[in-house]
Amino acid sequence: MKITASIRRLIARLRGGEHLVKYLRSKGMKVGNNCRIFCDISTSESYLVEIGDNTTISGNVTLITHDSSIQKVVPSATDIFGRIRIGSNCFIGCGATIMYGVTIPDHTIIAAGSVVTKSIAAGGKILGGNPARIIGDIELFAEKYRENAVNIKGMDEAQKKKLLENDAVLVAR
Repeated sequence: MKITASIRRLIARLRGGEHLVKYLRSKGMKVGNNCRIFCDISTSESYLVEIGDNTTISGNVTLITHDSSIQKVVPSATDIFGRIRIGSNCFIGCGATIMYGVTIPDHTIIAAGSVVTKSIAAGGKILGGNPARIIGDIELFAEKYRENAVNIKGMDEAQKKKLLENDAVLVAR
């Protein structure tokens, strides 16, 4: 039975990504241990993607491993390819796009909706925007939101709802 993209997305949401990670590895993607992937990030060149340990990839993230627009300016060529390397302990926000040839170092957060077009020199940063640029530092982020941070692991929806009824844990901007 062929697994469609919609079924893989459903499995990813229900299981925290473990079945999807297995599928991505079968396509040649290098995925580290304890990764949580909540969308189908497979590409036609999945073997060009490497993801370190303990990394989370949110929904609707796109990894672009090639660009065939080169054929419009170099008619003898069809594509440009590049590896995508995402380090360990990273978080890639919902709707982010990572372009070919990009390396994201360990301990990096990519904000939702960001487009990462260039490699990042050092970890410990938060990147956001289009094109993505450094918008913060993870240590300052942790300090700023430490009092609002909660652990919902293992909670059912009723427990989570009860916790979130307390306005003291909710972030107000």
